[in-house]
Amino acid sequence: PGSTILCWLGMAVSSVGPGVHPPAAGPGAGPGPAEGAEVLFVALSAGFTSLSHPLLYVKLLVQVGHEPLPPTVGRNLLGRKVLYLPGFFTYARHIVRVDGKKGLFRGLTPRIISSTLSTVTRGRVKKAFPLEDMEHVSNKDDVKTSLRKVVKETSHEMMMQCVSRVISHPLHVISMRCMVQFVGREVKYGGVLSSIGMILKEEGFGGFFVGLIPHILGDVVFLWCCNLLAHFINTYAVDDNFNQASVIRSYTKFVMGIAVSMLTYPFLLVGDLMAVNNCGLRAGLPPYAPVFSSWIHCWRHLSAQGQLFRGSSLLFRRASPSATFFFD
Repeated sequence: PGSTILCWLGMAVSSVGPGVHPPAAGPGAGPGPAEGAEVLFVALSAGFTSLSHPLLYVKLLVQVGHEPLPPTVGRNLLGRKVLYLPGFFTYARHIVRVDGKKGLFRGLTPRIISSTLSTVTRGRVKKAFPLEDMEHVSNKDDVKTSLRKVVKETSHEMMMQCVSRVISHPLHVISMRCMVQFVGREVKYGGVLSSIGMILKEEGFGGFFVGLIPHILGDVVFLWCCNLLAHFINTYAVDDNFNQASVIRSYTKFVMGIAVSMLTYPFLLVGDLMAVNNCGLRAGLPPYAPVFSSWIHCWRHLSAQGQLFRGSSLLFRRASPSATFFFD
C-alpha cells in the first residue's frame, strides 16, 4: 500500500532512523561550520518531527487497537465488497473534533527531546569514532574488499544507532504514554518532569527502558539487511557498462530501506506496545491488550491474532476478520 512509504518515513524520524546521522567535525575540530551544520540538522530534525507527529500519533492509536469509528463498506480492486477501517485523514479529523487541532500534537514535546537527544548522541559518537578513519566502498574494490568495508561501515552505523536509541528511549516511552492517554481520556502523564517522576515512583529506573530490546533488534536487523542487500544488488545486479549505473546505485539503499522496513515493522510495533503496556493507562490494559510478561509474549500474542503488521498501513485499512477492535 502507498501508506507504507509514509510509515517508513515515520519510523525514520521517530528518533532519527538508522543510517541517518548529522555531520560531525573530525578529531580536534573547534567551533565552526561543522557545529553550525549540526545545529541546523537538529533544527531540521525537530521541524520534521513536529510535521510528522500527527502521522505517528494516529499510527500509535491504531497500533494499540483503538478504533473510535466503525468500519465502512467499500470495494476492492476486484469489485467485491469489503470492510475498511477509517484511514489517517478520517482518524485525524476525529481527533480534532475531540481535542481540537492542538490535540494532534499530544506528546510532541518529549518526542522532540527524544529526537534531539538521538541526533546529538549520533554527532558525539561520530566525533569519538570518526568516519574519516574508515575506508569507504569503491567501484575499484574486489568482492572481498568491498564486502569487508560494508561490514565495517554497517558496524559503525549500528553502534551509533544503538547508543542513540538507548539515550533517547526514556523520552520515547514518555511520548508514547502521553499519546495513548487519548484512549481513556487520562491525564496521568503531563509534563516531561512530572512524567519522569511518575515512572520512577511506579516502575523504577527500568520503566524508562520498556520496549527497548525489540526496538534495538529492529534497528540492527534493518541496518544489516538494508546495507548488505544494497551492496549485493549494486555488485551483482547493476552492470557497470550501463550508462545510469551510478544513479541506480545511489537509490538502491533508499529502495531497500523501504522494503526492509516493512519486514522489520513487527519489532517497532512490539516495542511501542511494550512501552505502554501495564502502565496504568486504559490503552495498555485489557481488553485492549493483556498484561505482557515480556516482549516475546507480546510478539506471540500478536502473531496468534495475525496482527504483527497492525498500523503499518494508514490509508487503506482493510478490516481483518480475525482481528478484535474496540469501538467507542
